[in-house]
Amino acid sequence: MPNITDLLDANEALLEAGKIRIVAPLFRDYGGRIEFSGAIATIKIFEDNTLVREMLCESGNGRVLVVDGGGSLRCALLGDQLGALAVKNGWSGLVIYGAIRDAAALAKLPLGVKALNTYPLKSLKRGLGDRNLPVRFGEVTFAPGEWLYADSDGIIVSSVMLAT
Repeated sequence: MPNITDLLDANEALLEAGKIRIVAPLFRDYGGRIEFSGAIATIKIFEDNTLVREMLCESGNGRVLVVDGGGSLRCALLGDQLGALAVKNGWSGLVIYGAIRDAAALAKLPLGVKALNTYPLKSLKRGLGDRNLPVRFGEVTFAPGEWLYADSDGIIVSSVMLAT
């Protein structure tokens, strides 16, 4: 995959037309893969990672799971066990608008993980939340089926698949 800056440079017309959006620089890299991309799947939750597990149990087919955790830093929405499940089921990566834990173990997995920060406390397990709906954070709306590209320079979202 070309880096994000090269993708933007090669697709200026799409950027100007609003078909590519740049996510605000809020996220840190935690996974063993810094560069990752794929079609977007979404969930919206708050301090409950039950839907994260449910989604990661499904075949990822190279998709990226975008988790709107409401920006909460009071518990972790992903840890090493769910990270290993994501790898096993073929997910390319996760973008979590919230916290993760087990950062050292996640860094060893061949998985892209971007999150706001770390926090050692696990989440609640109430089964609340929504899936496969547009979510908004980082000044960008993420819609299921759109494309996400991430590397050490940031995250971009495109309504069309970009040539890589």
